[in-house]
Amino acid sequence: MELRGAFTALVTPIKDGAFDEEAYRGLIEWQIENGIDGLVPCGTTGEAATLSHEEQGRVIKVCVDQAKGRVPVIAGAGSNSTKEAIELTQMAKAAGADATLQVTPYYNKPSTAGLIGHYKAIAAEASIPFVIYNVPGRTGQNLLPAQLKAIADEVPEVFAIKEASGSMIQATDILELLGTDFNLLSGDDFTALPLLSLGGRGVISVISNIMPAEMSGMCKAFFTGDNQKAQELHLMMNPVNRVMFVETNPIPVKTSLGLMGIIPPAQFRLPICPLAEESLAKLKAVLVNVGLI
Repeated sequence: MELRGAFTALVTPIKDGAFDEEAYRGLIEWQIENGIDGLVPCGTTGEAATLSHEEQGRVIKVCVDQAKGRVPVIAGAGSNSTKEAIELTQMAKAAGADATLQVTPYYNKPSTAGLIGHYKAIAAEASIPFVIYNVPGRTGQNLLPAQLKAIADEVPEVFAIKEASGSMIQATDILELLGTDFNLLSGDDFTALPLLSLGGRGVISVISNIMPAEMSGMCKAFFTGDNQKAQELHLMMNPVNRVMFVETNPIPVKTSLGLMGIIPPAQFRLPICPLAEESLAKLKAVLVNVGLI
């Protein structure tokens, strides 16, 4: 399986405390109409940490059903509990996801042997392509290239990584160790274009929730050799990328979608809460400046 381009880490619309399926289907359709290359339900941006397993399974099913095979679906199914990760991966596979996003176990800080054991156990119970998700800022542990190589050697399901360490040195080392056929994806919108220049295949993106045409367009421009256009889009999105983290993701991006009318006004589950007024003012100013609202 080859991944290429921009994959949106979808928000999960909430209405009156419950999953808003109608809004979610509308968001997915808008994404596909605007040229997105793939969809990632139930990641960090999708607030998977506050979804029940039943809800997570439903969100993935709806995403697969609405996509209808037009773009690949990489379903978030990771956990710091191997047992839970197995259950979530089984649900994602049963729902028809093309691959799963498997975060490195957070809080536990497992050894390399523990990491290998974790992914081998999941694969044994639910064999489906795995995108490993390295996000040290969330997990407290940086998955080093040598560790990824050890995992990939033992677990054939591992074919890609969402790399969110922010280090271009680390990204280069991954390609050196695992080869340029390994699917290296940026996990941080700021590094999407630099990582493409190293040999990356694309990005699992936050900003593409609100700018799918621009992020997918940047990737397409790069792949077709239009480096000037790719750079222009990269620089144009930079202030939006910055404001997407004025508070914890996914608060700003979900709020933006509500302001744009793509989904109803954003609702969250605690401990995630609405933007502070000062942050909301900053967000609105940037969105107005780029013509999104």
